[in-house]
Amino acid sequence: MAVFPRNNALYTNPPGASEQLSTQGSSWLFAVTAIFGVALLINLTLTALSSTPGKRHIHHLLTPPLFTALLTYYASASDLAWSPIVQSTALSHSVGPTRQIFWAKYILWSVAFPTVTALLGFVGRVPWSTVGYQVVVGWVWVLSLLVAGFTGSLYKWGFFGFGLVAEGVLAWGTLFPSPAPGNTSGGVRRGEYLALAGAVNFLWVLYPLAWGLTDGGNYLGVTPGFIWFGILDLLLVVGVGFAVAGLAGKWDDKALGFASTSQQQQQQAGVLEKETGGPVNGGEASV
Repeated sequence: MAVFPRNNALYTNPPGASEQLSTQGSSWLFAVTAIFGVALLINLTLTALSSTPGKRHIHHLLTPPLFTALLTYYASASDLAWSPIVQSTALSHSVGPTRQIFWAKYILWSVAFPTVTALLGFVGRVPWSTVGYQVVVGWVWVLSLLVAGFTGSLYKWGFFGFGLVAEGVLAWGTLFPSPAPGNTSGGVRRGEYLALAGAVNFLWVLYPLAWGLTDGGNYLGVTPGFIWFGILDLLLVVGVGFAVAGLAGKWDDKALGFASTSQQQQQQAGVLEKETGGPVNGGEASV
């Protein structure tokens, strides 16, 4: 297998659309791939070094989107995982009516958006039934964008509108969870949760804007679109993910819904003592 001294991805996998990825865009995507790869290695290391179940659980949640980002960005950088789609709105400098639509990024969003939702639900102590509902709404949003992106006619904006409704439902649920996180001792402060949820929803607002100018309206080329999405994906997955992991260092596992082994043993002993009316583990009853 030959190792090329420079980026020959477009030579090996030539694009077949009028509006296409450039060599500079491919190099940018390889750089983003490398960042996600380093972030994945750091996260796996921190997972192995985590001393408490709560912090380990956060790193476990981060692993799937980081791994998926590594795979999908590598595919996009290699000029793979795309289809030529006829566009209803053409760029003024475009030489034809088709555009490369990379479906790889939609795969990443279908993993990243639900994971971020689950992270917010976890740190906010939101019931898992509610988190599951929000995850499904996030999938509906991504599915709407995917179908819209592969629709060449103006009917794409109908699917885009459905996606905006799903995004609004998701934003409301994450910004105003029920029950709202409180200022419990050792746990997540309400201000911390709102800061995280606000940052996530700010980034989520930029996604449909970027989509409307790229895969939707075809006003920006493929490479500028990937620069925009690359920054957003890095901020959402790596930025928000590691921010939650960093804040978890000052959160108590019990406040997050986890108990250490010693705490679990004490709780079990208390239950047994209450049921039997005496001490457990061979202890003597008090008179």
